[in-house]
This record gives sequence, C-alpha cells and structure tokens, in this order.
Amino acid sequence: MDKQTKIFEILEARNRQDKSLDVSVDAGYTEEEIPAPSPRFEKLINIYYQMKNTIDMEIPYWYNRVWWENEGDVPEIRRAKAYGAALAHTTPTIWPGELLVMNKTKNWRGAFPFPWVDASFFNAQAEALLAEAEAPALAEADRMSVVGAGGGNVTESFGNVVSIAQKFGLRKEEVPILVKISRYWDNCSIEVVTQKYSEAIPDYYKYKAYRDTVLVMFDSWAIPQGREIINYYMPLEYGFDRIIEMCDEKIAEILGLAENGDGLLGMSRGYYYMAMKEITKGLSAWADNYGKRAESLAECEPDSQQKKEYEDIAVVMHNIAHKQPSTFREALQLTFLCHLAVVNEDPQSGQSIGRLGQVLQPFYEKDLEDGTITEEEAIELLELYRIKITSIECFASSGVTGGVLSGNTFNNLSLGGLARDGLTAVTPLEYLIVEAGTRARTTQPTLSVLYDEKTPEEFLMKAARCCKGGQGYPAWMNNQCGMNYMLRHYHDEGMTVEDARAWCLGGCLESSPGCFLPLHYNGKTTWIPGGAAPTAGTGIHFTGLPKLLELVLTNGVDKRTGIKVFEPHNRELKTLDDVWDVWMDYMTELCDISLKVNNIQMDIWRKNNPPVVASLLKPDCFTKGQTLSNMGCRYNSTINFESCGTVTFINAMASLKKNVFDEKKYTLDEMMDALEHNFGFKTAFETGVFSPDRREATDEAVKYEKIFTDCVNAPKFGNADPYVDDLMVHYEDLMTALMPTLKSYYGKPLYMCQISVSTHGPQGAITLASADGRLAGVTYADGSVSPAANTDKNGIYAVFTSATCYDHSRNQNAQMNVKIHPSAVAGINGTRKLLDVIRAYMRKGGFHVQFNITSSKTLREAQKKPDDYRDLMVRVAGFTQYWCEIGKPIQDEVIYRTEYEM
Repeated sequence: MDKQTKIFEILEARNRQDKSLDVSVDAGYTEEEIPAPSPRFEKLINIYYQMKNTIDMEIPYWYNRVWWENEGDVPEIRRAKAYGAALAHTTPTIWPGELLVMNKTKNWRGAFPFPWVDASFFNAQAEALLAEAEAPALAEADRMSVVGAGGGNVTESFGNVVSIAQKFGLRKEEVPILVKISRYWDNCSIEVVTQKYSEAIPDYYKYKAYRDTVLVMFDSWAIPQGREIINYYMPLEYGFDRIIEMCDEKIAEILGLAENGDGLLGMSRGYYYMAMKEITKGLSAWADNYGKRAESLAECEPDSQQKKEYEDIAVVMHNIAHKQPSTFREALQLTFLCHLAVVNEDPQSGQSIGRLGQVLQPFYEKDLEDGTITEEEAIELLELYRIKITSIECFASSGVTGGVLSGNTFNNLSLGGLARDGLTAVTPLEYLIVEAGTRARTTQPTLSVLYDEKTPEEFLMKAARCCKGGQGYPAWMNNQCGMNYMLRHYHDEGMTVEDARAWCLGGCLESSPGCFLPLHYNGKTTWIPGGAAPTAGTGIHFTGLPKLLELVLTNGVDKRTGIKVFEPHNRELKTLDDVWDVWMDYMTELCDISLKVNNIQMDIWRKNNPPVVASLLKPDCFTKGQTLSNMGCRYNSTINFESCGTVTFINAMASLKKNVFDEKKYTLDEMMDALEHNFGFKTAFETGVFSPDRREATDEAVKYEKIFTDCVNAPKFGNADPYVDDLMVHYEDLMTALMPTLKSYYGKPLYMCQISVSTHGPQGAITLASADGRLAGVTYADGSVSPAANTDKNGIYAVFTSATCYDHSRNQNAQMNVKIHPSAVAGINGTRKLLDVIRAYMRKGGFHVQFNITSSKTLREAQKKPDDYRDLMVRVAGFTQYWCEIGKPIQDEVIYRTEYEM
C-alpha cells in the first residue's frame, strides 16, 4: 500500500468518527453564492448603461477664459489659476440615490477636449462642423483603429448630435464654443509647438514615416500624463485649508531666494508654492460647490430619506473642502475628488489609484470601532466607487481611444504586496474591495494582486474566487519581481528596500515607484504607500516589432503605402544573424530619432503646460518646492520604450530560422513572394475576420499551399521549445543592452515596457502576412509572452516555461493573458486549481498573468447580438472592458485565444 492510500484510509476512519471531515474528491465543500450588489448600485449602474459619451465644453471655456486673463504670468501659476477656475466653475451634478458624488464633467459619461495640448484635431473637427462639411481625413493610426459600436460609444452622428473621434457626441449648439476655444490654440498648443521644434531635427522626415505607416503608434503629447500612481497623502494628512496655510508659510520663507545658490531651480520654489496655493483653492471651491448643491437639493426634496442623503452629502463635501477627513466615507470621497482632478488636468490614461485599501484602512478601522459603519455599508460605498471610476472617459483621437485604450482609462487599484516593515500589507479593507469587485461587476477600477509568498492564503483564495466571475480581474503581479525591478532600475536614484516595497501598478501594467509616508489619524501613525514618480510612460510609443521585421525583408519600404521608412540596407541576408543585425540597425535608428522627437514633445509640455494637481499630490514635490516637470519627484527614471507584437515577431523569426536558413526549404525571395501575396488568401479587411478563425482562399492559394503549411507548422513560442525560446532570450538581451544608451528628457535611461494594450489590433492591420503563417491584417499575438492564439500545444505549464525563459525583473513588465473555460475552475476545487496555476507561474518568475474565464461560444453570441450582452466584460490586455465597446479586430483576437478546459 502506498503512502497516499494509507493517508486516505486514516482520514476516512477519522471521518467516520467526525462527520465534519470529508475527503471526497471535491472535499464536500461548495462555494457560497456571490451576493447581489446593493439595490442602490443596481439602480445607478442601469442608468450608466443608458448613458452616451458626451463632450462638454464647460471646463475648456473657463480654462481658456482665465488663461487669457493671466497672459504673461509664470507658467505654473498661470496654469494653476486657469485650471483652478475651471474646477471652481464646474456645474455640480448630483443624482438621486448617490452617496459618492462628482464626475469628470457635469454629464455622467462626459469628457472634454484639451486644445491647449492637441489643437489640430479639434480645430479641424470644429471648422468642418461649423461649415457643415465632411470631417477631415483621419490620421493613419486613427483610420486603422476600430471603436466598438455598442454601449456608450457615439460612433455615428444622429439628430442634433455629431460624432467626434468615433466615440463622443457633441450637441450642435456647442459647436461655436468648440470653434472659439480651439482657434486660440492654433499656433501655440503643445502639439503645434513641438511640431515646430521637432522639424528642426535633420531626420524628422523619418519619424514622420514611422507615424504615417503606424510603425510607431502615437505621439507623447497625445496622453502626456498617466501610467503612474497617484498619491493621496497630502490632503489625507493635512486637508486643503492647512495646505493653503503651508503654502503661505513657504512663500513667506523662500520667495525671492535661491536655494543653495541654485539660481535655476532654486528661484522657482516660491512660484511653485504660489501655484499650489491657487490650485488648492480651486479644489476646495470645487468640493464646496457640491456641498452647496446638495443643500439646495435637500431644501426642495419631499422624500425624507432622500432629503437626509442630500444633507449627508453636503456635510461630507463641506468637510473635505477644508480639513482632514474624519470618516471612511469622507476619505473615500476626498481620494476620488483628487483622482478626478488629476485626470482632468491633461488628456491621459492609466492614472492608477494605487494601494487604496492600505491608504484608507485607518479611516475604515476607526469607523468600525466606533460603530458608525458596518462591513455591508462599506462594501456598498466601494460598489458605488466602482461606478464612479468606470465613468471616467478620455477624450482623444480614435487612434488613442480605440487603437490603444479600447475605451478604457486604466485606473488600476493594487492589492497586497508588502508593508514598510516587510510583512504582508493586506488589510481588512482590501478584503472588502475584492468583495465589492466580485459583486459589482464594472470595468473599473481594475484590480491587481501583488502576489507575495507572505500574502494570506484566505485573501488569495478570495481574489481567485473573484477572478472566476469572468470580469477579467484581478490580474496577478509578482511582488518580488516588481521589487527586484525597482532596486535594479532606480538604484542610482537611491531606491531603498523600504521604498521598493511601496511599488505597484501605474497604468494597466506599468511598474511604478512608490514610497511610504506617516499618516497621523485616530491617535495613531500609519505608514501608507503612494506614488513617488511621474508618468511611467511617454517615451517611444508602441513600436510594432513584426512590422519592423517586415521592413527588413522589404529593404526599408512599406509595401502597403509605398513609403520609404528606412534607407535600403541592400544586404544579402544569408543567415538569421544577418536578419538580426539589420533588424537591430533599424531598431536603433528608430529609437534614436523617435527619442529625440518624444523628448522635445515632453520637454515643451512640461515647460508650457506644467502639471499642477499632480505636482501638489506628490509629497516630494511639495517638500522640494518643485513641480513634477522640474523633477520634483523622488524617482524620475520613468520613461519607457513600448513594444507590440513580441510573440508574433519571435514566431516569424523561428519560421525564417527553420524554413529558410536551417532546413533551406525556401529562399528568402520565395518567402517574401508568399508574404506579399498573403499566402494566396484574402486579407483580414477583405473577409472582415481579424483572427485566424476563418480563411478565404483565392485562385493563388494552391501556389502557396506548401509554404503556408510549413510556416503554420514551424515551431511556436509557448511550447517549452528552446528552438523558439532562445530567440526570445536573444531579443531580450539585445533590447536590454540598448535601453541604457537612450536618455529621456529627464536625462535618465529608458527601459522596456512590454504590453500591447489594444495596439495589436491596428498594428496588425497595417502589417503584411508574416512568416509564422499569420495573414495580412490579422491582429498580432496579444501581450508580450502570451502564445499566439491556438499555437500552444503542450499545455499551460509549457506556456509558463517559455514565458519565463528570461528574467522578467530586467524590464518594467511582461504580459501574460490566459483564457479558461468556466467549467475548468468550477467549485471550490476549481478556485484552488486556479490559485495553484497562478502560484506556479509566480514561483517560476513570471511577472504578470491575467485571465478571461469565459467561453468562446458566449463571445461569439455576444458579437452577433451585442445589445443582449450589455454588461458582458472581457480582459483585453491589462484592462477589462465591456464587450460591446471593443472594436471587432480585438473582439476576434479575444475569441480565438487558446481556451483551456478540464
């Protein structure tokens, strides 16, 4: 008898004595049914479902008006006055049934243009609308990006509403306001000024070719903030009135003095505190206006319960307008106010919430002790918070909103990790955040678990249970991997082990530095984490790696457009090493030129458009008296190189290696002939199918049948095959060596950001067929270490072996997407199996894994009848989105991903 059988016999004998013990296969346990969200949540989310994305001109009007009035002022002070006035004049809208209030604009799903950043798009739209003419031709990235036609998206004009950016509706009566505001910035927006100086670069025409062919997806000024962690410490510790007093104290102390003889930044400290005073006054007035609105509503409300709710809102808003919050509800409302203030400051995505459950734990703990809140009441507030974050929109061109964001804005909330003392950071409030996310299924905030071996098993199981709900969150990050990256990359800026523990996700998947600060509340001192760096992005944006390989094979010419992107290399590519050499030559040139342009773009942005709310909230900025623009943050080496299509590129290289160079089945000319003729099939644009789900042959298919078969059957990444995996290692080695040679506008080295977001759709659309058997126009493989759909044949653990063939802590991130059929994780044993899968990947050194737990059958039905699946959500790439608001290319790619079953 083996040991396992003997153990089961002993347990069964004991079970006969103690009926509470059951050792059957499923252990006799069933998972408790997930409670429904609160009726209040249900009412408000159903209103949200009916709302359309609306352009509102109120904030731009007041911003422009006060900006004009202060012409000639110091940039950060002028900016603070203009933006502070815009907030103070925003119409406060409160809906019946709300407990948390405020939105981006007076409309529920509202957004507004930022012509001071991006003038040409809005000017062109405004002039066309005013003249009732056709909208101007789209930029190439916009044209190749597809926005989902359902949900809140306004993809077509109707009635008195015109569609802009294929997503937002603008009432015709507001067109003259858009025209007047946009015209002012025609010659002085960040876009226009950076264009002028970028054109002085001798090789600027090459950068234009990168953009016109969508080899590089977009410019940095398009979304100059975000992909970072917000820090709520200052208002939670001091309150707005005390911050204003502190500004006055600093002004009296240092205005007119140069610190340590520094006549450049030293003198700017006084202007910094004057700007911070102005913006804090605007934030305070914004909150007070909501309090006044609630009082007004209460006065005329006949229903006693609703009247009491308005009165409570008034108390909360007036309190947080001036002082440190005194309850959990006030603290949650204050953090949301600050969050909105930052995301309204610039067009942006990925302004991450950070580790909110650790930040707000002291407030929740006191309320619980005092008996002023129950767990269920806290969960309801957190459910309503989810609606508020989901309602945040980003108004940008369709290339950004559709081709990058898929309509999401990536407000990531991280959970777990380690506290300052090195022990688990999980708090009781984080259990409730997971519970709220399990019950109240909304796309935001997405949740991310910072997995650590010290994380309590109970919490991990709860998070895994949430994951099974099919909403795509939480995603799972390797805490030790993230800490190792922090210590590696920020060593020269003094990164400590304690600060490394404060890291979390900035944006959908960008590792970003943090720090711990002492919050004094309820007679206790609690070290709370928050962001300590500017944007972890705004570098070289989303370079299509397979497209770059295509250009190597076409001698630098984009066959789709006829544009000469690179000078012809005219090399005879006799070996795979020759292909690598030219590919790296092109990559190095692309990085050198793109970096110069992006540095100019961001330098002009920080000089002419310095962020003020973000510079108020980052505590190191306040301590130094420097804006985020002037490197006021603790850590500033945060600018990246973003790539897309890594696995498609590696698979293509593997096919070239096998079919052309090792086995010599085909010459490179024969391979290129097949690629240019799409292996004899129709393109994705001809069939309308953007995955390998269905192929339509042409008369030429017979000619290319053999080479197509050999390309499809060539070794593929994700099967624990060193033949392919070694190519990934080589790629990582080459790029990791290149990054330190590139210096950002902060003078700091770049790093690799390996995520796809939604760019694998439009960038796949502009790429010819590739040597791995992918057809022209078909999306790239998602993520950065996810196998191409249905090419992984050896199971999920083989996928993990391939994915961890290199050290993930060398770079900012790596991205792994996994699709599982719900039947595979049913019941409590299924939850345990899911957690075992996650733990196995984390222990192998994987940085990130996220799951779509749904069936392809359901997704196909939803694609046919989107109105019947309004609340269906899927995980795309670092974020969750409503299915009906995603463009068809990305929908097709998600449907076709490998689906793991029992």
